[in-house]
Amino acid sequence: MKKKLLIYYLTLLFGFSGQLLSQTYQLTGNPVNTTGWDLVSNAAVDTDFIRLTTDNGGLYGAVKLATPITLSYCDKWKVEFDFRIDGNGTAQFGRGDGFTFWYLANPPTGFVSGGGLGIPGNASGLMVGFDIFNNTTEGQMSKVHVLYGTNNTAGNNIEYNTTAGSTFHSPDLNPTQPFVGPTYKHVEVNGETDLTNPTNWIIKIKIDGVLIADQSFAPSGAAIGMSQGYFGFSAATGGASARHSIKNVKVFVDKVPILNATVTPFVCTNPATGNGTVDLTSFNDQFVNNPGNYIFTYYVLGSPTPIANPSSFLYSGATTIKVVIKDPSSTLCDNGDGVIQLNPTPFAATDASLTGCNNNNAGTATFDLTTAALTTVPGCTMAFYNTMADLNAGINQIPNPTAYASGAAILFAKVTTPQGCVSVAKVTLNLNPVVVVTDASLRTCFLETNPSLGTFNLSNAPVTVLTGAIKKYYPSLADAENGTNEILNFLTYTAPSGVIYIKVSNAQGCYSIAKVTLTVLSPVPSSVLQDKIICIEDKTTLDAGPGFNGYEWSTGATTQAINNVGVGTYWVKLKTGDCITLQTVKVYASEQPVVTSIDISGSTVTVFVNGGAPPYQYSMDNIQWQDSNIFTNVTRGETKIYVKDSYDCEPIQINITVPNLINVITPNGDGVNDAIDYSALSNKKNLEIGIFDRYGYKLFQADKSNRYVWDGTTNGSKKVPTGNYWYSITWNENNSKNTPIKFSGWIMVKNRE
Repeated sequence: MKKKLLIYYLTLLFGFSGQLLSQTYQLTGNPVNTTGWDLVSNAAVDTDFIRLTTDNGGLYGAVKLATPITLSYCDKWKVEFDFRIDGNGTAQFGRGDGFTFWYLANPPTGFVSGGGLGIPGNASGLMVGFDIFNNTTEGQMSKVHVLYGTNNTAGNNIEYNTTAGSTFHSPDLNPTQPFVGPTYKHVEVNGETDLTNPTNWIIKIKIDGVLIADQSFAPSGAAIGMSQGYFGFSAATGGASARHSIKNVKVFVDKVPILNATVTPFVCTNPATGNGTVDLTSFNDQFVNNPGNYIFTYYVLGSPTPIANPSSFLYSGATTIKVVIKDPSSTLCDNGDGVIQLNPTPFAATDASLTGCNNNNAGTATFDLTTAALTTVPGCTMAFYNTMADLNAGINQIPNPTAYASGAAILFAKVTTPQGCVSVAKVTLNLNPVVVVTDASLRTCFLETNPSLGTFNLSNAPVTVLTGAIKKYYPSLADAENGTNEILNFLTYTAPSGVIYIKVSNAQGCYSIAKVTLTVLSPVPSSVLQDKIICIEDKTTLDAGPGFNGYEWSTGATTQAINNVGVGTYWVKLKTGDCITLQTVKVYASEQPVVTSIDISGSTVTVFVNGGAPPYQYSMDNIQWQDSNIFTNVTRGETKIYVKDSYDCEPIQINITVPNLINVITPNGDGVNDAIDYSALSNKKNLEIGIFDRYGYKLFQADKSNRYVWDGTTNGSKKVPTGNYWYSITWNENNSKNTPIKFSGWIMVKNRE
């Protein structure tokens, strides 16, 4: 039996990469399901096991598949089962004889009893016997016999078959692996191609996980070249007896699954040679998914020799190719059921049409001519021409068929199959209708935080009436054409006044581009509403002026103007259309004027003022007002000065003192006008009093030490000459402004000698 022939015993129930492959044949269940199997003679179902023989002499029993299995393409196989041999045996010989698992070339008939372990006479195939009776010593033993050949020894007993390279006989396993006993023993039989000698099988046998046999077997006898056989088990008793039972039989005969059993590609022959060439490997993906995971071998049907160059297979007529598919990573049997049927047929391309997009009404579309449905034959080459004359002459071939810009037109294509067959077809180019768009504009109100910006809902731009249009938004025409920098926040697009572009596409993917002008509506403030200055005690009116759609003041008023408002900050929301401008207005208190200083010269008082809003008015009684800051003939003593600016607010007032001083002294000791007494001013702040001669020389300084009194002397004793002297008095009034006062004048000193 050719090693590629053993059962797909892809049993893999427990083995090989952890894969669990579907079990094609098995004997399992309770009761055991024997569908597809034949039970022979003494064999019978007994709950969850098959009893091959009862514990009586002279019996045989077998169970076999009802139909033969072809294993032409198996590199690996595996079978598993459990067996039990028990019973009382016979008084003379004890227990016997054993059972065999086999894959036999012919339907087994005439099963042999006793030492033949139930194997049919002259049977050919693979036989694995489990022998418990030593026919030489007539004693009990536990041996495994393997024969990969023909069972033609004396008594049809494989115990005696020693064909070199085709047999195996284990030592007696009774001490370690006794076959007789009340419990089941588990057997695994694995076979795989011997890569060093591909006609051989390497057979491995394990009992309860213990390796019993592991060697290469050469087929002998009628097993050489064997490709079909029957799986089964048989047992026999003779002078000795035992009950032989099996269960949990699992036989796997799965092949690599294929998608299609037959592939019939279009092929033709070159009219010039009568031959054609085809790449057989190009059809691999029609047989399996992920063909790179498998090994493919190709044969002309009826030939045992693989095709040497399948990627360039030469044929001349109808040819059937057998495809063998092998999975090198698993125990799956190869699949030899694939067929590539080559039936050369005359080749004819068909006319086709292409429709392109007249994008943005450019007048042309860009076509990929190679997508025209000119043929379903794979691997064809196509050349395109503007005229049939050019095609026939082989000139002016279109150089850029994958990106050919053209309006509506008719072209001509020369289509050549991989086998060199040629046909000509017409290609009609059509243009889709133009996507109609119109430019549009959008207006929006300014943002309060940045009046140069506005937020637009670009989807509101009325650029098309096309139902189902797809719109995309871009900051520039170039971006719209290239599909770059798309505006994704088009529902809330914040931007200054400017333009954007909308690319409008239809269901065919054609597009036109519309320009949308964006206008940010600027704030519209009131031109008449201005800040005001009023007297702090006054009220005023704030008027935003007419022309607005609505008014909302910070006071809650909704009128154009608000009245009777005092000093403070106010705002008004002015509505123009849908936009609102927030305008702030302030009412300031007028700045009051400040008396900076006062000069008193004799009875003349001069008032110096700063601040406020000139021109100023002056009064000494708050009734009569004058523009001049000079008052004459002012009486001596305490008096008031009033000042107001152009806002005519409540006047400021200041108290001043006009000293009552004499102008002449006669320091002669008579007690009359002997001195000038300034002590009346001693309560003034920062009081300074000085007496100067006409050259500005200071003769006297009045202070607390001399009680602010001058008696016409200098240095405290020397009398000054008779004459006129100038006095200067400064102080600060006792008010909040500490108003500085300057009082000056002349005094005459008369000395009598």
